[in-house]
Amino acid sequence: MNASNDRDRLAELFEAHRDGLRAVAYRMLGSREEAEDAVQEAWIRLGRSHADSVDNLPGWLRTVVTRICLDMLRSRRSRREDPADSDEFDQVPDTGRTGGPEDQALLADAVSRALLVVLDTLTPAERVAFVLHDMFAVPFDQIAPLVERSPAAAKKLASRARHKVQGTPVVPTAELARHRAVVEAFLAAARAGDLAAVLAVLATDVVRRADPAALPPGGAAEVRGARAVAQGTVALATRSQAAELALVDGSVGLVVAPHGRLVFAVTFTIEGDRIAAYDVIADPERLRRLRLGVLA
Repeated sequence: MNASNDRDRLAELFEAHRDGLRAVAYRMLGSREEAEDAVQEAWIRLGRSHADSVDNLPGWLRTVVTRICLDMLRSRRSRREDPADSDEFDQVPDTGRTGGPEDQALLADAVSRALLVVLDTLTPAERVAFVLHDMFAVPFDQIAPLVERSPAAAKKLASRARHKVQGTPVVPTAELARHRAVVEAFLAAARAGDLAAVLAVLATDVVRRADPAALPPGGAAEVRGARAVAQGTVALATRSQAAELALVDGSVGLVVAPHGRLVFAVTFTIEGDRIAAYDVIADPERLRRLRLGVLA
């Protein structure tokens, strides 16, 4: 009876921290399913431990979840996962809206797809240091043993990760802001399927180029002219629901990332307040070479 009561009490304590643990794991892994798996594994390990000897249960659980996530990140990196298949993407559109109570708890504060994509470019140790320190204010002396570094080295990991996440624009601030406004208008029009609004931000002789993996069956790799490009953009309005602005090679671009996994990136050539050209990048090797950052 006492053992049963102890188990029930332990379950209550764990449930009180579950949402916070999922938030940490989600940012570490960028996957709702993997985050749930990591938290469940932490519960199993708690059941095997001498919980009554744990002085700081929240800290202990966060440490366990972090170590589980770090192992998962290292395993994922060794497998060198390719971006999600575009056919699967078309079948499972992601509008970015959260679903039931579990989703609401997991996404207690907004985590952009662009951020998740950029976090995927970090090494496992960089990601752990950045997430714990910059997102959850964990001190470096607590992060250090998790990444097997000194506190000073853990601080450097977080700093390096922060620089990668922020990216480095290649154009002046004023020009970046102007380009951002143009791309935002393009994305809003594409999401709405508004042909006139798409046409309003395209140059008359605009060119759209796309990797084969980004094209629907029978689609042309290159399309010229505002109307033809706009019609193609509107026809693929569903895909734009999972797109977000990001820095792509230092300029304002888009990442298309259902469930936080990069499928396409879009780069733009902007002249004045119009889009003169844009390229849809879907080739895995080209995607890996891109320098991605989160727009402030």
